[in-house]
Amino acid sequence: MFAKQINTPKGWLAFELNVLRRLKFNSAILPFTSDPHLGAYLKRWNVRVSANDLMQSAWTKAVAAIENNHEKLSDDEVNVILEDAYVPHHRLQNVALRRWFNETDAWWFDNVRRNIENLLSPVAKAIASSLAMSVGDYVLSFTEETSEFRQPLSTVYKRLQSILPEPFDNNQNNACQNKPTNEFIAENHFDLMFLRLPPAHNQNGRNRFGTAVWREEWIRGNDDFWVDLERSNADRLGALIETKRQYLRLIEETLRTASHIPTWAIAHVEDGFISTQDVVETIGHVRRVDTIFTKDFSELTGAKAVIITA
Repeated sequence: MFAKQINTPKGWLAFELNVLRRLKFNSAILPFTSDPHLGAYLKRWNVRVSANDLMQSAWTKAVAAIENNHEKLSDDEVNVILEDAYVPHHRLQNVALRRWFNETDAWWFDNVRRNIENLLSPVAKAIASSLAMSVGDYVLSFTEETSEFRQPLSTVYKRLQSILPEPFDNNQNNACQNKPTNEFIAENHFDLMFLRLPPAHNQNGRNRFGTAVWREEWIRGNDDFWVDLERSNADRLGALIETKRQYLRLIEETLRTASHIPTWAIAHVEDGFISTQDVVETIGHVRRVDTIFTKDFSELTGAKAVIITA
């Protein structure tokens, strides 16, 4: 039986940071960056960060939070983003939005996506897109019974923009990429690799990504890319797998690619399919394991968080 998708437990970030404080490093790569918070925190330790994710939506959020050292959206830029956001046109550019949102909301997201392209700075586009994705998550958090409590989407956008943390400049060239994992790892010579292992799964395409699917379809402007995305990542860590043995082989191949990086911190969610011992033995084929740190979230999620250093 394959492991189900498990959301990152609350407290996981604090656990990660607590472990990383014990290690010595001035630079770090994050081959899977579905959430940019860890990279943003590492910047505040004056660590040079290079983050990656194959999903364009995750990469966009990383650019806004990690690569961005100083940019903020101006009031004029926000006005450009939200101009005529609710005005319908002849047809939606991204008809996939109707699978996720009602017609009015779909027009808002379609128009905002179009307006963001009018911004000049790539980082400003990333910040603007990140905010819009947060608005979408806000919309999807409501049920039919609670929808009356929703605020207008442009109001939510402005509110989210007003509470964005100030960008932090660590005087480093922090880079974010959108590449296959092993290619990204091979190109970067940093002190530390923090590898958050993706869950093992046997679901094709969009099914395994849960609520992140709408973000990817919104940022790409359609929903016809999933087969090609799957094909481009075939037989790599994070791809569709058939057996536990195959998953562990893909981990080992990724670690061998990272053999030039002095320190590894490998994060794993133990959920009953892949055990910590499985991961430890796989790491041991490539490098001696130093320490295993665990945090029990089983009461909340049925899972245990593990970080293995090597």
